[in-house]
Amino acid sequence: MNRSLIFDSPFLLGFEHTRNLIERASKAAAESYPPYNVEDRGDGALRITLAVAGFSPDQLSVTVEDRQLTVTGRRDGGGAKTEEAYLHRGIAARGFLRSFVLADGMVVDGATLEHGLLHIDLARPKPEARLQTIPIRTAG
Repeated sequence: MNRSLIFDSPFLLGFEHTRNLIERASKAAAESYPPYNVEDRGDGALRITLAVAGFSPDQLSVTVEDRQLTVTGRRDGGGAKTEEAYLHRGIAARGFLRSFVLADGMVVDGATLEHGLLHIDLARPKPEARLQTIPIRTAG
């Protein structure tokens, strides 16, 4: 595992989870297919749009696990033309796995496939104000 020097400091204890999030985000940034946009929709809402031309809803899956949003596209090969049938093949016909690391509190509102674009809507609900009173004990 490639560790950042800042997290090796003896003054930063218990930040292993943060280091893991940074490593996951840097790995996800290296992916290039399929292309995507991230749109700020205001009030903490975001929309991720992936170009998934040629994929049907049953070939796509959107999951969230441990603050990681994963979009998967699987090609089943059924009914696909053989390689010899193409004179030029510029549209990618491969499966993919695209990951995004979500901040605390981000939730996925839904996903919509429209004209070859997969829209995934995210929101950050306003946290409820919480007042916590800490009891003071006496020693002895």
